[in-house]
Amino acid sequence: MKRADLEEQIRQVILASVEVDGLTAADLPADAALFGADGVGLDSIDALEIGAALRKRFQVKFKANAAENKVHFRSIASLADFIAANLGETLEG
Repeated sequence: MKRADLEEQIRQVILASVEVDGLTAADLPADAALFGADGVGLDSIDALEIGAALRKRFQVKFKANAAENKVHFRSIASLADFIAANLGETLEG
């Protein structure tokens, strides 16, 4: 599985899941922090919506209230790593 393809799929899931005025794919580089003032600025409600959409799209499960979710949701790249690992896929490039 190509990393860029999976990251683009995640990016599209995020854009379809959150309502942030003016947010575009260009605002979501793979390594940018998604949450907090130093990142894209998404919040905990956005995280719930994104998590639900990712579960539906990729059939992956996040552990409820797990501290490791902060690691998975740090960026699009970290979400891609988590999803690929759960699908038993290796990311190329």
